[in-house]
Amino acid sequence: MTEGRTPPGPPSLKGRGEKERGASVADSASESPNSPLPFREGGPGGVGRPDALVIGAGPAGAVTAYALARRGCAVRLVDKAHFPRPKVCGCCLNLAAVRTLRKLGLGGVLADAVPLTDVLIAAGKRSARVRLPGGVALSRDAFDVRLIRAAEAAGVEFREGVTAKFDEVRASARVTVVASGLAGCGAQPEPGSRVGAGVGVPAADVPAFFAPGTIFMATGRGGYVGLVRIEGGKLDIAAAFDLTFLKDVGGPGLAAEAVLAEVGWPRIPDLAARPWKGTPALTRRANRLAGDRWFVVGDAAGYVEPFTGEGMAWAVMSAAALAPIAARAVQDWSDSLAAEWAAAHARLIGPRQRVCRAVSRVLRSPLLTAAAVRALSAVPGLSRPVVNALNRPLPASAVPRL
Repeated sequence: MTEGRTPPGPPSLKGRGEKERGASVADSASESPNSPLPFREGGPGGVGRPDALVIGAGPAGAVTAYALARRGCAVRLVDKAHFPRPKVCGCCLNLAAVRTLRKLGLGGVLADAVPLTDVLIAAGKRSARVRLPGGVALSRDAFDVRLIRAAEAAGVEFREGVTAKFDEVRASARVTVVASGLAGCGAQPEPGSRVGAGVGVPAADVPAFFAPGTIFMATGRGGYVGLVRIEGGKLDIAAAFDLTFLKDVGGPGLAAEAVLAEVGWPRIPDLAARPWKGTPALTRRANRLAGDRWFVVGDAAGYVEPFTGEGMAWAVMSAAALAPIAARAVQDWSDSLAAEWAAAHARLIGPRQRVCRAVSRVLRSPLLTAAAVRALSAVPGLSRPVVNALNRPLPASAVPRL
């Protein structure tokens, strides 16, 4: 489609936060106290017709809204969910994400986060410890709400429990930003993409083996399981599984138990019976990243199986990079801004996703994973190029200080 023509709105934009599957629009707001409300312009205490409407209040959406407000824009942020909401994916932030948040003036949202120092990768009965300094682990319950509160403090109007259909709301603001998660913007899953699953385990039930400060990654046939301690000693578990493996073993809890048993790590009580949550297919490509007065950011802009905090880095870094472009779009729209954002995303996020794509290909092969673990256990320094690539910050020009 040629830039400059008004494209059809991206499908299935339901105002969800990052990584959640879009649900159907509720027919009535009276179904329950938490039923999603239809989007309405203005309202008591609202900003009237905002400069920017941000759909989705996960990290990418909240950071975009915050950064736009700090640039003087009137911003409305909406999400179908009510916060805090239970989320298990995305509890790790690597050094690149931490640096970006601090540069934006958002370092305070990481208060009481657990510092991370390394990752322990296991394949079969072998394991290797890789240094991964500078990152933190923080529950999404806390992280998402703190970002939203920071956005509100910057002047953003936040509405939760609100469904926003792109075709119906795009005229309600000068610019619309879509940050509606994996299923947003019609991003298409790649063939063979794994699906995500996760659960939280109370501190009292966590074996001492899973010590704070380390990301534990167990790899096995059909997928991998990541485990990390978050604030309060709770254990966050996030996994990626082949869909066929998930069906064969009978669900995400049993799949996780099988992978942990394969590497010989301690059994977690009642793991299969806990309330696991799933995600849509993880690896996917967006059809377009921008059009006439709209931009796509975060997971909705395309996603690859992440590695140790990289998913959150893409979310906050892409939000930081989009904000200056979107702010210019509010002042004076030009079709060139859509092309500028597509090029900036490809330049800043594309190389990082290619690194994770390469890592995920290794993790899909038991033979390659075992060989990599043996090599890393003998020569830990072999991991340095990957670690350096993941921790590399955005160029200073891409994230102007606010």
